[in-house]
Amino acid sequence: MTSLWRRARTRLLRRTRAIVHGWRSSMQARVITSALAIGVVAVAVIGTFLSTSIRDGLYDQRVQQLSAESTRASAQVRESFSSSPSTSTADVQALLLQTVARLQGGASSADGAFLLSAGDAASAGLNAVGSPQGLVSLVTPELRDATIDSEHQTWQSVQIPAAYTASGHPEPGVVFGSVVEPPSAGRFGMYLLYSLQPEQDTLRFVQRTLMLGGAAILALVGAITWLVTRQAVTPVRRAAATAARLADGHLSERMPGKGHDEMATLARSFNEMASSLQDQIRRMEDLSTAQRRFVSDVSHELRTPLTTIRMASEVIHASRDELDPAARRSAELLQTQLDRFEELLADLLEISRFDAGAAVLDVEQRDLAGIVAAVVDTATPLAERKGVFLSVELPDQPATADVDPRRVERILRNLVVNAVEHAEGGPVEITVGGDDRAVAVVVRDHGVGMTPQEVAHVFDRFWRADPARARTTGGSGLGLAIALEDARLHAGRLEAWGRPGQGASFRLTLPRRAGIRLEEPPLPLVPEPRGLASVRTGQIPVVNPPTGPTPSAIPDLAELPLEEPADGMEVPR
Repeated sequence: MTSLWRRARTRLLRRTRAIVHGWRSSMQARVITSALAIGVVAVAVIGTFLSTSIRDGLYDQRVQQLSAESTRASAQVRESFSSSPSTSTADVQALLLQTVARLQGGASSADGAFLLSAGDAASAGLNAVGSPQGLVSLVTPELRDATIDSEHQTWQSVQIPAAYTASGHPEPGVVFGSVVEPPSAGRFGMYLLYSLQPEQDTLRFVQRTLMLGGAAILALVGAITWLVTRQAVTPVRRAAATAARLADGHLSERMPGKGHDEMATLARSFNEMASSLQDQIRRMEDLSTAQRRFVSDVSHELRTPLTTIRMASEVIHASRDELDPAARRSAELLQTQLDRFEELLADLLEISRFDAGAAVLDVEQRDLAGIVAAVVDTATPLAERKGVFLSVELPDQPATADVDPRRVERILRNLVVNAVEHAEGGPVEITVGGDDRAVAVVVRDHGVGMTPQEVAHVFDRFWRADPARARTTGGSGLGLAIALEDARLHAGRLEAWGRPGQGASFRLTLPRRAGIRLEEPPLPLVPEPRGLASVRTGQIPVVNPPTGPTPSAIPDLAELPLEEPADGMEVPR
């Protein structure tokens, strides 16, 4: 039973969510629902007002008519009593019976007539008279007291029991009371009972008519709203579908526009905008293609003169000791700038491959620990010159993944070199981690940091946070842009974080296998700061910079055994 209830509840929740989703996703449904809701409230308010007004009008009008009739009947009874020669108790009692029978038989439209003693001593020997006798209880003590104490006619609303009605159901009624004086009998209260069932039937008929009219009005409002919203929403839906097709790359999509109304004007304007966008996109694509071809051609064409210049520069550089100091310095500067020139050409060629979609992966299964060790080994001389200490933290389990080692090493080399350059003498932490779906490497420095606005542009081509900052390693300004393209080529992510004065952090996340969708990265982008901890297998601990001179000999990380402890190993950043 519990399982059936859960299933039914789940099915009901699903249907409810589907209905709510459909209502929220359809403007036409929302407009129709709103119009019907307003219509229901309006019809309910107007119907209640009309029903109440008609009810009160029918009641007041009928009470006034019955009050006049009761007044005439009372006058006739008083006249009859005043002209009667009856003096004995038996004669007066007979007169009372005759009067009640005449009142109910045809002298009035009353459904009941009662003559009840007011309690005078003279009427002590007379019996109360009423017809039907069972309805005497409808004359309440409050009505009797009000009638005897008042010189005018009184009345009270009552409910006639079902046993005394022709329909077999309780009916509303009203009782009128007035004072009469039979001969030699003192004061009596004469009470006439009238049924209000005809008025009740009329009121019910009016209420049913109002309900049917309200339902018809609501249906008409719903139909009109549906028709109007359909005429307004259909072009909007077509525009949304056309815009979605345009967003998918179908630039030839257009909206059908006929007529001269506002929707036709919207369709024509939309089509003109789409045509303009199509022309601009085509021009931009042609321009981008020309630019990519230009960069690629220039990069290739510069290879030949650069090779010649390189050969001549090497000859000059080899014999620089024979030159005067100024020429020797020029030879060294020429060699350095040629190195930067070759690096820039290589980066431009790589960027042109990415833009042309010609970049491919040479995938093999590798442990990121080995790639990180090779990168750190390459960056160690720069870290030594900068006075920066590098720390590497490796996981207990191998962080293996299907990657292109050359491209991943290029990504990490860019990240580590940039971290060393901007560390301002602080430590640089490299953390490797992984889970069942992905592996990640986080490179964190504690240097100048970046603002959120700078983080948003850090992967842009040729972008620099501080244009006045000198490039001590001869960077081309394309390193992080190429790193981002390499990460995307692996279906991975490359993310950055930074705060001024708190340093920066870069995280590379790669799927372990092709086709795996990345979700939560195995490492946080901003790891918590850690102090010196016990050395685990394959780890190089973070240490504080020493107070003495910088070691001149830096161990080769590539030679460190990843399966054995490297106790006390300290690597300058």
